[in-house]
Amino acid sequence: MAGTWREHPLWSTVDAMLTRRPLLTDAALAVLVVIAVSAPIIANIGRTGQPSPLAFVFVGVLAGLMFLRRRYPVLIMLLSTATLIGYYILELPPIGLAVPLAAPLYSAAEQGRTRAAIGVAAAVMVISTVARLGEGDDPAYVLGLDFGGWIALFAAVIALGDAVRSRRGWRAELAKQAHAAELEREREAAARVEQERLRIARDLHDLLAHTVAVISLHTDVARETLREDPDRAERSLTAVRTACSEVVHELRATLGALRAGESDPDAPVPGLARLPELTDSATTAGLTVRVRTEGPASPLPALADATAYRVVQEALSNIRRHAAARTVEITLTYRPEHLHLSIRDDGHGPSATADGGGWGIMGMRERLALLGGELRTSAPGGGGFLVEAQIPMRGRP
Repeated sequence: MAGTWREHPLWSTVDAMLTRRPLLTDAALAVLVVIAVSAPIIANIGRTGQPSPLAFVFVGVLAGLMFLRRRYPVLIMLLSTATLIGYYILELPPIGLAVPLAAPLYSAAEQGRTRAAIGVAAAVMVISTVARLGEGDDPAYVLGLDFGGWIALFAAVIALGDAVRSRRGWRAELAKQAHAAELEREREAAARVEQERLRIARDLHDLLAHTVAVISLHTDVARETLREDPDRAERSLTAVRTACSEVVHELRATLGALRAGESDPDAPVPGLARLPELTDSATTAGLTVRVRTEGPASPLPALADATAYRVVQEALSNIRRHAAARTVEITLTYRPEHLHLSIRDDGHGPSATADGGGWGIMGMRERLALLGGELRTSAPGGGGFLVEAQIPMRGRP
């Protein structure tokens, strides 16, 4: 509710009237000063029959100062005060003080010189009151009516100027914050784009590593069984051709994503739903793959689902290339807050797949860190190599 009074239509109207057409506003104030000051002079001439041309010179000076009050607010406020004091020293027909001083006091307060405006207003009120009481004016009238009216008017114009200044500062701060927010949104969008490109690059690495491992393994199988088991060799060559077709399709989709900023809508989205494809490919290559699910299966967010798929894909690729394993056991344990994924083989352990020895395990660890998960690798006592991934069900906490 701090900015409610600043949003009031009254302040918008005053601000627009006083700032959007400054020359017109100053001209209107000059005319008002001429009318307000000339009226008592003319009325006094009617009573005495003695014209006072010098009085109208002061009227012109006071009116002309209205056009300079924006540029030199304090100076014009002091000049207006000095002009009025000089006017009365010359014993010219009495005029009011409020109208000639109201606009300069407002301008000073509007430009942040509120204390100066209050000081000048107080000085004028004290000087005028003392002078009038010294001339024998009725104290009850001077102190009871005029003094209170001046306080109300001067306080009103100074408060109005300070309120307009505060509102403009508030609007400037809002504009500054909006601009800063826009820049921050642009930076966040650029960071998201960069993160997405990095994710695509990691996917491309995982895809190529997996496909090359599949092609290499099936080519070796086909070479060794070409004469003794032609059917198995043919199946291996078919798997190689299928892997090549799939990698070409996914490479096109990846390049399209990098160029256009969005993926091919016809491209299959990697996820645990495609886990049978990975296990079938590994089985064709001679591995025995067992998949076990514990707990009620729950749908994963798209990014977590893709990460789980890539972890299994990278683990199977490492097993084919380095582990010389025969059996792989994949366990998916669904828990309320996360999916626990483990891939264990019966190969010769981590000597050939050291934790920091390649980009595969590092890439899996970075993927999981982005989601708030973690990756652990170990060599169980019974031999082989174990990869464990904890994937949050709801993204980073």
